[in-house]
Amino acid sequence: MGAISEQEIRGLVDAANGTVSRDIFVNQAIFDAELEQVFARSWLFVGHEGLIPKPEDFFASRMGKDPVILTRNKQGEILVFLNSCTHRGMKLCRYDQGNARAFTCPYHGWSFSTNRDIVDEPGELVGVPHFEAGYGDRLDRKRWGLARCPNVVVYKGTIWANWDSEAPSFLDWLGDMRHYLDFALDHRDGSSGGSEVIGGVQKWRVKTNWKIVAENFIGDMYHDISHRSVDTVGIGPGGTGRRDAQRPRLAIGFSDLGHGVLGEMPHSAEPDYAPTFASHPEVEAYYRKIYDAKVRNLGDQPRVTNSVGTIFPNMSFHSRQPRTILITHPISPTEVELWRFYLVDANAPQAVKDAARHYYLRYSGPGGMTETDDLENWTYAIGSSEGAIARRHDFNYQLALGQAKPVPGLQGAVQSGTYSEENQRIFYRRWAQFMSGMNWSELMPGSDATEEVAHAR
Repeated sequence: MGAISEQEIRGLVDAANGTVSRDIFVNQAIFDAELEQVFARSWLFVGHEGLIPKPEDFFASRMGKDPVILTRNKQGEILVFLNSCTHRGMKLCRYDQGNARAFTCPYHGWSFSTNRDIVDEPGELVGVPHFEAGYGDRLDRKRWGLARCPNVVVYKGTIWANWDSEAPSFLDWLGDMRHYLDFALDHRDGSSGGSEVIGGVQKWRVKTNWKIVAENFIGDMYHDISHRSVDTVGIGPGGTGRRDAQRPRLAIGFSDLGHGVLGEMPHSAEPDYAPTFASHPEVEAYYRKIYDAKVRNLGDQPRVTNSVGTIFPNMSFHSRQPRTILITHPISPTEVELWRFYLVDANAPQAVKDAARHYYLRYSGPGGMTETDDLENWTYAIGSSEGAIARRHDFNYQLALGQAKPVPGLQGAVQSGTYSEENQRIFYRRWAQFMSGMNWSELMPGSDATEEVAHAR
């Protein structure tokens, strides 16, 4: 579906005044347009290197509603293909992950190879039952190869892809939001990268809209009232204390890019060490050792140490405890499939990984005490917004309206206190830019068109 007209956009999102139409969360036509205008053009998280460690490993992922295959060929290239046979559209990979020399369609038997010692281009069609008798010279195998994603980037173990050949680089897309993502991905001793996924990937479906999830993590401290019961019990990493007993965080948004975090301002020194795992001496000793190493390694370099955020459009993360990545896959206007990836230092002792895994499970995911609070909020918010009368009434995003101030040292970033909806306004302003069909020269920071759309409302 094509872009939405400027007039229609103005009736859906008024970021300047802090209102958003409920239609964007429940309307099928708008959802269909999102798949084209947002998901087919954005950089999307598709997986982690640790899920495909060996040649010919694969992991079945998603980009928007499109199923994709993430794989590593024998030459070491990391590739992303549409998980759909070019003959009749059958899904090629029906296992979540595995290892395969070729991808063979179970419907009619067409097969495709990714290895350059067999084909000129990865994904080429190599096997066709009854080829000579049925097709002769009429079937061009190169033309009927798998649809391959032209842009794939590995960033500190995470893998991102983009279908748009004219898209900006991933680092330009990420901007200075990378400082907050880095803390989730870097080793706890401050060295670059070094994290791994543990425990597989949790997947579950929820009756809500994908944007409701994205905005929850982009900087919404206001909803912490939902977690009061959880905060009164020992859900902290060490099994004791309140999970919210931590340094204050601010809503920090990247106004030109649509990303945002509830996090800290960049600072040049580590906060004082606070023991967390008193009942786990081995785990406590590890984190104390790692803290000292980080102080030595980073010195007075700027860093952040605590944040929860969303990278536009649908990748959210916790950078500290729990240390996780959440991907919100759109299924319909009122349903999503959530995928949680759990991270730890790859070289941490097993006792440390076990302690982290236990905490992650009691906090996040479909059985997590905190996330189940969120799931109720997201489900009921959309379920009560589908009716004819409800859709006449906008959502309110006016908290801390007009209070945003620039963040020194972070390009295009603003902060607006702890309790704010500035990041949500930034998110929906960016959504409106994409939905209006703006081209990349207009969408990226610094263009006159982006400034006009950002400030006209």
